[in-house]
Amino acid sequence: MDIKGTTRVCGLIGNPVGHSVSPAIHNNLAQLTGKDMVYTTFKVEKGDVASAVRGAYSLNILGLNVTVPHKSEVIDSLVDIDPLAKAIGAVNTLVRVDGGFKGYNTDILGLARELEDEGIELADSKVIILGAGGAARAITFLCSSKGAKKIYLLNRSVDKAQDIAHAVNTHFHNEKVIPMNIADYADIPGDDYIVIQTTSVGLHPNDTAVVIDDEAFYKKAAVGVDIIYNPGETMFMKLIKAQGKKAYNGLKMLLYQGVSAYELWNDCKITKEEADEVYKCLQKELGINE
Repeated sequence: MDIKGTTRVCGLIGNPVGHSVSPAIHNNLAQLTGKDMVYTTFKVEKGDVASAVRGAYSLNILGLNVTVPHKSEVIDSLVDIDPLAKAIGAVNTLVRVDGGFKGYNTDILGLARELEDEGIELADSKVIILGAGGAARAITFLCSSKGAKKIYLLNRSVDKAQDIAHAVNTHFHNEKVIPMNIADYADIPGDDYIVIQTTSVGLHPNDTAVVIDDEAFYKKAAVGVDIIYNPGETMFMKLIKAQGKKAYNGLKMLLYQGVSAYELWNDCKITKEEADEVYKCLQKELGINE
């Protein structure tokens, strides 16, 4: 990598950040597209977010990604915010504009592009979302914004699912999102659901863990998507596949959230071929074989 005086800097703020594979995404994209840009990580302590964002602007930094625990706190430091990111209440990408940074949520753009890549259509679909954390909130907003006709949101703490359902239903002026206790999954009518697993259950090294282990639940699925990418095939995915249905992990979501941020920073469009090249680099970086 040829770093010069003209090289623009982008990076990730969060804590911790040392484990991040975002540099592999963005530095490979810069190399593939010939952009004079370099990407690194910046550990930022809680309470220092505002000063970090101001400093980044003063240092002429082109753009930033934001990871835990700063995705909500950073909103107060923005000069503008994408409406959907504002509704979600979480920002993971900052784009330099006059006077500061504008915030976006490219996590949902990443999942949207993964689904599109795999031919999974949210419009007029029925969806089951497992979990009610930050990822589930963003994904529920995405599904509603893309025209899903019914979204069942399952969580052990029903109040968290209820909070997300209320926020999404209020934002879109409908009652598509139905919060439920995860123990009541048998009450979900019918089948042919897109099932999206958003919890950390099944994350390596707990490869055999799964939120629901009842085979009957997986008969409801038309397809399954796990936002976990390590292991490459989670127990959730195995149970979906045991029903003869396709299942996908979260590696492409990780890839495409980065691609979307890169496109926003550089005002460009990454081709499918370029994205596929970076995908292979990610697999190698993480030691994942599919």
